[in-house]
Amino acid sequence: MKTIAALQQIYENMQETLAVRQGNAGKRQILICGGTGCTSNHSDDIAATFDRLLTEEKLQDKAEIVRTGCFGLCAVGPIVIIYPEGTFYSCVKKEDVAELVEQHIKKGEIVTRLVHKETDPSVTTLAQSNFYKKQTKVALRNCGVINPERIDEYIGREGYKALIKVLTEMTPAEVIDVITKSGLRGRGGAGFPTGRKWSFAAAQPGAIKYVCCNADEGDPGAFMDRSVLEGDPHAVLEAMAIAGYAIGSHNGFIYCRAEYPIAVKRIQVAVKQAKEYGLLGQNILGTGFDFDIEVRLGAGAFVCGEETALMTSIEGHRGEPRPRPPFPAIKGLFGKPTILNNVETYANVAQIILKGADWFASMGTEKSKGTKVFALGGKITNTGLVEIPMGTTLRTVIEDIGEGVPNGKKFKAAQTGGPSGGCIPAEHFDIPIDYDNLISIGSMMGSGGMIVMDEENCMVDIAKFFLEFTVDESCGKCTPCRVGVRRLLEYVTKISEGTATMQDLEDMEELCYYIKDNALCGLGQTAPNPVLSTLRYFRKEYEAHILEKRCPAGVCKKLITFSIDQDKCIGCGLCSKGCPVKAISRTDYIATGHKLASFQVDGTACVKCGACKDTCRIKAIVKK
Repeated sequence: MKTIAALQQIYENMQETLAVRQGNAGKRQILICGGTGCTSNHSDDIAATFDRLLTEEKLQDKAEIVRTGCFGLCAVGPIVIIYPEGTFYSCVKKEDVAELVEQHIKKGEIVTRLVHKETDPSVTTLAQSNFYKKQTKVALRNCGVINPERIDEYIGREGYKALIKVLTEMTPAEVIDVITKSGLRGRGGAGFPTGRKWSFAAAQPGAIKYVCCNADEGDPGAFMDRSVLEGDPHAVLEAMAIAGYAIGSHNGFIYCRAEYPIAVKRIQVAVKQAKEYGLLGQNILGTGFDFDIEVRLGAGAFVCGEETALMTSIEGHRGEPRPRPPFPAIKGLFGKPTILNNVETYANVAQIILKGADWFASMGTEKSKGTKVFALGGKITNTGLVEIPMGTTLRTVIEDIGEGVPNGKKFKAAQTGGPSGGCIPAEHFDIPIDYDNLISIGSMMGSGGMIVMDEENCMVDIAKFFLEFTVDESCGKCTPCRVGVRRLLEYVTKISEGTATMQDLEDMEELCYYIKDNALCGLGQTAPNPVLSTLRYFRKEYEAHILEKRCPAGVCKKLITFSIDQDKCIGCGLCSKGCPVKAISRTDYIATGHKLASFQVDGTACVKCGACKDTCRIKAIVKK
């Protein structure tokens, strides 16, 4: 167990090590991304190769390896940054390590061919890159900066100072007041004011209360919470302890999906270290405050992201939502007053305590304060994690940070909020992103997934994709969700296959509003949103599928055909060889200037896989 004085000494001892990562001279530090994205791209092998070569060359006194969390720019991983120079190497392979050791570590020379295209090796900051310039890091402040499995590095970045301040200088009411005045709203999707939630629980009588963390992030394309847990797990533990002190709780639970093995490992390591240092457990730092945390694993049910279903799962039952009221702040986990916030919400808490409510409230918009983390994916050049001040426009995110839609295609829409959200069309490209603005245009913030679509995406198909997900993930407890969403999927499927009528379209829209008004929990109530938002902005696409039996984007298989332009075809036969069902055969037609007969597609045998179009080198395959 450490004392407050011992923690201060650790902080001071770490300053020299961490200063190297700010461009100050010192022993070189090789930071290697250890997030899920780069790990899946063999960053473990890169680290092992660095370790082996440094040992063989006896260079341990010149450089050390630091495994970090996600740097954010997932599109160019694996990422290696070497300090104090701050040289940003991207798309590094195991085979590149020997050159980096020989040139950079031994000789101090930059390996220019591996330097990220937008960075200047002489500048020791990532902020020069378009991807980072307009970001503001609060929740992600330590991700890609520290070794998440070393508690001393977190302490060196002012870690646990907020907890010390709370336990020695503030009353529980003062803590709640700071969080309330900051304007922090829940980052899990609903955007409920965090301070108000805490105050409800604090006002309840009784000695047993609970603090829960929702790390069951399940939206397709979302990985914000996972990355925080992988890169800065102690920020969540510290915030939960602060929340426990504020509401009078002594027990916390982190509910994390088992599909996040790296996040699970790091949060478990963090809990163990915090207990060893006396930052969790009995009589924390000698202040008389007790607070402990357990990690519970979820089996991947999307419905367990809903707060009452999550608590039911922690209790050992099937994860199904409960009617509200009573709300969890009054009757939650095991029937006791409970607060539940998601990972990103907690990641802001310690910084608010240290820097003050006014500091946090100075960022963002009038009703949406602070920053928001988005997982940027889909048809975008720079995929990865983005943290921006609330009120930043969609255009800034897509064009400046994301560097636009690749391959010369046009931006069509961005899906936010996952299966519970909606599509933001190009006409709202300049809308400031915050809770209220997104709701006003038929979308929602959600947990922070942002999937970009271009002109080749069919909006009927997008709605179908999210409905398929929701049907699979429905717990089945209430009829509007169990039956209603499946009926919605049947309607959209008919439309995508060209067999629906305009009456079906009207009935589908009416059903959407019925489900929203009658489903038991947030999963069912928001399930129609992808349909309603695409109908709102892309109704003509639905009508084209119904009235013209045509998919304008050429995506819905039942409505597309492949043919061969006879005058372009040179008779090479590559399309025929590539067809898996032998639906392409030679004709008697010979185009002018060609010596070989061309080919034709048998529409009855064609399975519309597109293999012929992919193999044709002269673009003679026509897709309609």
